[in-house]
Amino acid sequence: MAHSEFADGRGGRQRGGMLSTLVMTVIGADRPGLVQRVAACVADHGGNWLESRMCRLGGQFAGILRVEVEQTRVDELKEALGGLSASGLRVILHAEGAVDAPVRGSMATLELVGHDRPGILRSVSSVLAAHGLNVEELASERVSAPMGGGTLFQAHALVLVPEDVKLASVRADLEKIAGDLMVDLRLQPKV
Repeated sequence: MAHSEFADGRGGRQRGGMLSTLVMTVIGADRPGLVQRVAACVADHGGNWLESRMCRLGGQFAGILRVEVEQTRVDELKEALGGLSASGLRVILHAEGAVDAPVRGSMATLELVGHDRPGILRSVSSVLAAHGLNVEELASERVSAPMGGGTLFQAHALVLVPEDVKLASVRADLEKIAGDLMVDLRLQPKV
């Protein structure tokens, strides 16, 4: 199935026709070549890789990505992505929903370090949610504490703070739970 292209006046090519955006998650046993398989599948079926977040966790490779493809080729791409299961890579497609008006606000970073125990993220994310903050990115891990001090839990988050929310108020509520959780928390505007 062919698709039309035309010069964009800058030496590049643009696609003709209506475009659809697909959001998908991928997961499979980690091994070399998984990203290449997905990228080749997307490109071979006329898709354009827009953005992604991928990593290795517990021996599994997992990620989320967003691609753009002409509407006439959506079903073709979906079928090809489903075929990746034969190589042990599971792809789950999600419809990209209607985009709400963007929330006006500012970005802040949250850094957390403390002795590992269940419920740390539940408690911290409850405070963030109560103030209406949206977690844009979150990375966390367990690491060995220096000099045999046990296991530490570390997290780094990027959060969107709505215009009407005072960062100092959120910080104060986080400090209230930090002692009970035995963690150090830092919430500051993103620079």
